[in-house]
Formats: sequence, structure tokens, C-alpha cells
Amino acid sequence: MMNYFNKLVLYSFCLIFSAATLRAQVHPAIMITKSNLPALKKGVMDYPLLQKSYKKVQADADKALLTPISVPLPKDGGGGFSHEQHKRNYTNILNCGIAYQITGEQKYADYIKNILLKYAQEYEKWPLHPKRKEGHEGGKIFWQSLNDFVWQVYTIQGYDMAYDAIPASDRATIENHLFMPMLQFFTVGCKQTFDWIHNHGTWDIAAVGMTGYVLNKPEYVQMAIKGSNKDGKTGFLKQLDQLFSPDGYYTEGPYYQRYALLPFVIFAKAINNYQPELKIFEYRNKLLSKAINTSLQLTYTDGTFFPVNDAIKDKTYQSAELVYGTDIAYADIKAEPQLLDIAQKQGEVIISDAGLKIAADVAAGKSKPFVYTPQLITDGANGDEGGIALLRYGNNEDQQCVLIKAASQGMGHGHFDRLNLLYYDNGTEIFPDYGAARFINIETKKGGDYLLENKTWAKQTVAHNTLVVDQQSDFKASAEKAQLESAEILYFNNSKDLQVVSAKETHAYPGVEMIRTSALIKVQGLEKPLLIDVFQAVSNQPHHYDLPFWYKGHLVDASFKYKAVSNNLQALGTDNGYQHIWLNTAQKLDKTDGYITILHNKRFYTTHFATDAPATVKLLSLGANDPDLSLIESKAFMFSQENVKQQTFFSVTETHGKVNSVSETTTGASSLVSDLKLLNTDKNQVKVSFKVKDRLYNYQINYTNKENFIEFK
Repeated sequence: MMNYFNKLVLYSFCLIFSAATLRAQVHPAIMITKSNLPALKKGVMDYPLLQKSYKKVQADADKALLTPISVPLPKDGGGGFSHEQHKRNYTNILNCGIAYQITGEQKYADYIKNILLKYAQEYEKWPLHPKRKEGHEGGKIFWQSLNDFVWQVYTIQGYDMAYDAIPASDRATIENHLFMPMLQFFTVGCKQTFDWIHNHGTWDIAAVGMTGYVLNKPEYVQMAIKGSNKDGKTGFLKQLDQLFSPDGYYTEGPYYQRYALLPFVIFAKAINNYQPELKIFEYRNKLLSKAINTSLQLTYTDGTFFPVNDAIKDKTYQSAELVYGTDIAYADIKAEPQLLDIAQKQGEVIISDAGLKIAADVAAGKSKPFVYTPQLITDGANGDEGGIALLRYGNNEDQQCVLIKAASQGMGHGHFDRLNLLYYDNGTEIFPDYGAARFINIETKKGGDYLLENKTWAKQTVAHNTLVVDQQSDFKASAEKAQLESAEILYFNNSKDLQVVSAKETHAYPGVEMIRTSALIKVQGLEKPLLIDVFQAVSNQPHHYDLPFWYKGHLVDASFKYKAVSNNLQALGTDNGYQHIWLNTAQKLDKTDGYITILHNKRFYTTHFATDAPATVKLLSLGANDPDLSLIESKAFMFSQENVKQQTFFSVTETHGKVNSVSETTTGASSLVSDLKLLNTDKNQVKVSFKVKDRLYNYQINYTNKENFIEFK
């Protein structure tokens, strides 16, 4: 339910939009405001970060002026000529709008006028895009409507900046034959998306609302705020209510949180500028500020977003969306000094009122280091749909980080990876997530769209570091069923030397209860904390349990002898992702414990393991049944148990040693952990032990005692 403040904001919108028009129009009024323009011009001269950022924008604008205007007939998919040209055009329009405001030179405004007149001449003739995909809503400029919305979000900013320098007759042509037909297409032709609680809907809403403000069309602003029926059941506020948790977590995951943030923050910025009395940045206890900070916390210390769900893995907080988000969060919501640190690492600011404040305060030395903190980030509109747990130890230069995904499905971009574990150390992935199977904007790879392997591999449970039951993906790979359920957080503790998260999943596999408890624990005598992982599965029926750990680096040692198949490799299975895995070797162990050592980035990682009964260890690599050679090289070790009702997988991963390739020296190559034992395991308690340098440690999980959930001594 909406809280009182949310209802008050919605009621305020209803009152304000009962008027026939918005307040008197002043241009520009979105990212750059006319009243602040003198200070911005001076800031471009005075503040190095703003000056550097502006020089790049002006150079790109000048390059656009030297290039003939091209508005091609839309015909290519992502990465193709027409697709990329229309993307360049909206970037050029925005850059020239900024350059016009700073320099006052008419040539920049003329460029915007001329290119938009060309679009106005052609737009109404264009049908839906010929490369639109089945199951995707087609655009007119791009293969999917989403890209059309993005085009307008950027373009309307440039138009707002050049507005006063474009003759009224030309503005009438542009608005009547481009922007108004676009608004009609976005709200009527794309009505389903406009009312969709989803990032596509957010971009549509932002494009319509911002255009409504600039063109003084209050009915379109009202629709953007309250939905196409203007009843508040959809629209911007409803998106804020349903897509974010109280902690600012966006349900589709970090990668799409980054992407969705831009339309959220930029439309909120427009609302705040045009109607500051609505206090949109206060909505849901400063939700957008939380969302921006949560986005930053959902990166590793190198700036890359954790690749949960569909994600391109090299995306960082240097992306344009987080530049906008960081600047607006600091300037318009709360001036937190650690955001200045992020801005400095981004190396740029938006040329705007917000960018001016960031650059001025950076120049004044107000920045403080950004602090990554261990935390539980809840999921769901009410914060009751599980969450993402982050365990962190060490400084930003060499930090251990464990992520446990115990959240909801994440809608259509979600993966079937309940209780998935990611592990980072030494500036890199150790136990990684595959992310998405996609070569974005590479037209030769399915037009830059998601590959078939995104469904057959990347989304499947076995592609992740979590339990697979009976070689099936959880929820039988049904996003609709998975969306109805979420994991449950049982316990979270983030004390300095004992960080723990425990989560339960009871719906992924009927009749199977899964509980994963993962911890970073500092042990005397070891430089780095140990990663302790206890994964328990309980059922009344026997099952086949597989627990893979996909890893980076090279296998250099193991407690058991192994010999990989040297010819005629066989796939591990026939479907659910198993068809893409080569089985290099399978070793049935004689004992219930053992270890595997990986060398990666000049450091050793030894995973000691223990199971209820001797398990089979499988060494795997990715690439089977991949005729287009689309899958990225990946390797894993997998613990397997067949025909058992209850199974507990207990592992301790030690980070140790160092390799110096220049001096050809190796230190600390041998693990100091030994003697793992499962002492007791049932539905109420798991008790295990291990040794470090011959000292015995006992680790106990008490599922029914929240006050004494973890005992370690």
C-alpha cells in the first residue's frame, strides 16, 4: 500500500493538473536551467572536471557540424547502419544543444533545427520497423520501441536547449510533424508498454512526460505521471512504488537497475524543475537517492556491476546512466561527499546545473572515499521478497566480496539461480556469474539481440553456482512461475570478522527445501577471511543433487587423482543447460572430504569440501552443442550426489599465497586448512568443524534460534 506521503503526492498531482496549462514556459528547463546558465558558463572556465567534460561535448558537437546530416530510412537491427546513425543523431542533438547554451553560437542551434526538420519530413512516412522481432514491440526508428523512447529522452533535451534559437514556424513544423506524432505513437500505438511496470515502460513514460513539459502539453505530463487512464494505477509514481524495494533495489537486478535509472532520475529532475512544490525527490523516503546509492553498492570495487540476471559483464558505473544519477543525487537530493569520489572516478560530469555543483565541490576538496559496505539489500515493493546479500572484507584495492542472490525472479530478465553465489577477490572474479549470452549491438551476432544460448544456457540453473536438483532448472525454467515466489532471508550479520547470510528456498523444486548459509570469517593466523559455505537440501524423496562452482583461473592441485578425457568429449546431459557442458572427467571419491586448488591472478584459492557421503567430483568446461561458437570459455568443478533424500555440501575456500612471474617465485602455495567434517546435519541444525594450522574450529548453524544463529569457536 502507498504510504501517506505517496498518496499526498499523487493527490497534489491531481490538483495541479486540473489546470489547463503548465506554468509559463522558460527554455532551457530540464538539465540546464536558464537562471543558472551564467554560473554554468563560468564553471566551465573555472572547474577542471566540468571543463574537461564540456570540451569533449563541444568537440563532438563540432564534429557533428562537419558531417552531412543523415536521417536514413530505418531498416537495420542493432549495430546496423541505420540503427547506429539514429543513435549518433540523438547524441549529436544533445551535444549541440549543450554547446549552444554555453557558447551562444547559432550554428549549433541551426544543426538541431535542420536535423529535426529532416526527421519531421520523414517520420510520418515510416511504418513500423522492418526488423522488429517476434515478441518485441516494434519502433518506427529502431527495431524495438524501447530505442525510440530512448531517442526522444535525449532529443527533447537538445530541443529544449535550442528552443529559443529556432524560428517559431520551424518549431511548429517539428512539433506537429515529429514530436506530436511521436507522443501519439508512444501513448496509443505503444499503450501496452506505456502502462507496463517495466524498464521499457519507464523509458516511454519519461519520453512522454519530458516532451509534455517542453511542449507545454499538460495532458501528456498527466498521463506520464498517472498512466494512460490518468487514474494512478500505472504511470511514473506506480513504477516507483512497484519496481523498487524500500532499500532502492530494482527488481530486474543491478545491470538493468543501471539502465532503468536514467529515465527515472531525468524525468524526476524535470518534474522537480517544472514543479518543485511536488518534492518528487522526497517520494518514498528519498527512494531515488537510495536507488542510486544501491546501484553503486551493487558494483565490485573495480566499478563493474555484479552480473546478476541478464547482464553485459563489462558495464561499470562510468556508464552515462550513473553519471546522470550520481550528479543528480548529489546536487538535487543529498550532497554526500563520497559521491564526489565516484564522480572523480567517472572522470566526467553532465554539463548541467547538477554537473556544475559536483565539479565545484570536487574542486573545493569536499570529496571523501566511497565506502563499500557489507549489507543486505531487500527486494520487493515492500522489502519482503528476499534480497541480495553482500559480504565484504578489505579495502577497495584488494577486497573480498561474496554475493548471495536470494531475491525474486527479476521478471523476464531474471535467471533461474535461486541462492546463487558469486565470489570476488584481488580485483577480479573467482567464482563468477556468466551474465547474459549476448553481443550487444554486434549485428552479425543475431542483430545484437540476446542469443538463443541466453535461454538454453545463461538463464539455466546449472550455469550458476547454486544447487541443481535432478538436472532440472528451478521452477522448470518458467519465468511466470518463478515470478510468483521469492527466497526467504533467514539471517544476516555484518560484524567485522563474522559476516553471514542464510537464505531458504522452498518453491524452486517441489518437495525440496534448500538452505544456503555463506560466511566470510576472519581466522587468527590467516591474512584473508575464509569463505565458508553450507548448502543443505532436504526432501522426503530421493534426488540427484549437483552443486557446480564455475571458476576463473587454472586448476593446479587436488586431493584426488584425475585424468581428463583427451578425445571424444561427451556432453554432460541433453537439456536444461547440461547439453552445453563438456564432461572432462568424473571422479567418484573414496572419502567424504577433499580439496581443489585454483590459481588465478597470481593468487591461490583452495576449496576444501565435505559431504554426507562420498561424492562424485566432475570437472567441466563450457562449449558443447555450440555450433556458432557463441559461448564464452568457462570451467567448473561440480559436486554430485545421486539417489539421496538429504544432502549437505560443506566447503571452505581459503585465499592464500602469491606468484611472482617476473622473479619466478611462489610463496604460500599450500593451504593451511584441513580436516573438514560434517558432525551433525538436520532440519534444525548443522554442525561442522575444520582445522587451521592444526587448531580445531567448530562452526554451528542453529536454524531455529535467531538470537544465536551462528556459533563459531
